[in-house]
Amino acid sequence: MKRNFLTLAALSAGAVVLAEPALAAPAAAAPAADAVGGGTAYILNTLLFLIGGFLVMWMAAGFAMLEAGLVRAKNTSTQCLKNIGLYSIAGLMFWVIGYNIAYPGFAEGSLGLIGGFTGIYSMQEVGAADLETGYSVASDWFFQMVFCATTASIVSGTVAERVKIVPFFIFVTILTGIIYPVVVSWEWGGGYLDTVHGFSDFAGSTLVHSTGGWAALMGAIIIGSRVGRYGPDGKVNVFPGTNIPLATLGTFILWLGWFGFNGASQLAMGTVGDVSDVSKIFVNTNMAAAGGVVVAIILTQVLYKKADITMALNGALAGLVSITAEPLAPSVGQSILIGGIGGAIVVFTVPLLDKFKIDDVVGAIPVHLFAGIWGTLIVAWTGDATFTGQLVGVLLTAVWVSGASAIVWLALKYTIGVRPSEEDEVNGLDKAEIGVEAYPEFART
Repeated sequence: MKRNFLTLAALSAGAVVLAEPALAAPAAAAPAADAVGGGTAYILNTLLFLIGGFLVMWMAAGFAMLEAGLVRAKNTSTQCLKNIGLYSIAGLMFWVIGYNIAYPGFAEGSLGLIGGFTGIYSMQEVGAADLETGYSVASDWFFQMVFCATTASIVSGTVAERVKIVPFFIFVTILTGIIYPVVVSWEWGGGYLDTVHGFSDFAGSTLVHSTGGWAALMGAIIIGSRVGRYGPDGKVNVFPGTNIPLATLGTFILWLGWFGFNGASQLAMGTVGDVSDVSKIFVNTNMAAAGGVVVAIILTQVLYKKADITMALNGALAGLVSITAEPLAPSVGQSILIGGIGGAIVVFTVPLLDKFKIDDVVGAIPVHLFAGIWGTLIVAWTGDATFTGQLVGVLLTAVWVSGASAIVWLALKYTIGVRPSEEDEVNGLDKAEIGVEAYPEFART
């Protein structure tokens, strides 16, 4: 009875909204379907995409603040420029080429590895609505585009403080236009991983986060470490971030944005069941992040006798990445466990990278790559997937993204060059790349 009442109330509300007179020029009569459940579901589903989309877009601000807080003062302006630039490039490339590579409509009998490119993505006409899709196609494009931008943001933090702007933006162009969309096509686009292996990645632990992580890892290896980061005697020199409160704010912004990232990946809000599922996804997402923070704090206290703020911040993000592959099916307890293990992964793998002299400025590789792999594989326990299918997805993504990214990074390195001069790096990229020296007292720190 309660379910029927809620459904009736939703339908009535939709009818009232649709009956309101337009504030702009008079519109044509609404299709008959708008007066019944189909139109209401269309509106609610579209609203979910739009709200989820602008929350994920807000994550771009989170990445920018996190990175600006964790780099040295002499590089903060450059890091902010990289973040607003990569977001804009991602949007352009996803419209020009990316979306239609990600969702090519594989031909029947196709292996589903490479789809055809059908040209620039066409948006819906003004006032048009295809009720059969269940949502506005423009809202779907926007929601998918901000995921694409997130992938590029991951790379930005890892290779910070020692990559020039132009080669970085060229890499982002290829990553968002080709490399990432191909991975998406294998699963969300109904390609090889989806149809052959039953691979499952609800909101992108592998498709988004591990993709960004593999691209970042290749960049860190090929570009090399920052000047002075590793001493000849094996000593790891710590370069403290310039603004921990800013980095903390960035983490909270990312945490907030993740509700759109995971919640809107339900892809529907037109029924009572869908709305309930979105609510559960919010809870599981939040609790996984909390688990990651608490485990990171406890482990650093036990291992180093002092809690570490940067580990706690990355513990939250690792918990979020870990639950992203399947945020609906687990219980709250399972979500806390999955996120907690993600936090532990960060604590143990950050120093591991330093042993191999892989310089990851913000810890993005442990957070997005390692925790992303963990979150993807554990779906075999919590969701409707097999371990073999999940492992194939992880490995295929690793081979494609690592190989393609390495080719691009190497091509840039041996043509136009990737790194600034040692003098420019020591003086700061703000001065060398964009002519800003807001903090001269920190110029050589």
